[in-house]
Amino acid sequence: MKSRIFMYLFIFAILLVIFQYANAKNILESYRIKTEKKEAQVEKLKDSVQKLFDRNYDLSLFTITNNDDALSYFEDTDLNRDNIEAMVMDALYNTNTYTGDEHPLVPYMSMTDTKMIINQARVVNHKWVLANFTDGKFWGELFLSYEFQGETVLFKVENYLLYTNSGY
Repeated sequence: MKSRIFMYLFIFAILLVIFQYANAKNILESYRIKTEKKEAQVEKLKDSVQKLFDRNYDLSLFTITNNDDALSYFEDTDLNRDNIEAMVMDALYNTNTYTGDEHPLVPYMSMTDTKMIINQARVVNHKWVLANFTDGKFWGELFLSYEFQGETVLFKVENYLLYTNSGY
């Protein structure tokens, strides 16, 4: 009788060990699959981050802040190289506060009840600015040249275009 109890205990222990082994194997396989999925996701995100870095680099090519040749143009002046872009942008946005119907830089009159304003701009280099404008319904773009006279920024409209709602 005693030997049968030991035999049943032995069989029960073997079954318990087999159960524990199979359960541990399933858990490890589950963790391995989850880990592989996370590693694939991390690789995908790394690719996305690299694409964003590349896109950011492409967008920063045509700005004065990343153009040392353009900034060196201002070395012999009293102007602070680090504030050139801010000064040009401030002067450009200050043209949005005008009286009358004609914007000082936008060659189109508003065809709505609102005034034409410059929305966004990019200082390309030491001579050029690209800007867009709108009156809320119609919009367009400007190609401006600029120069400093002391602390004052003077703009000259080089070229412009107006889009309609149809895009032409």
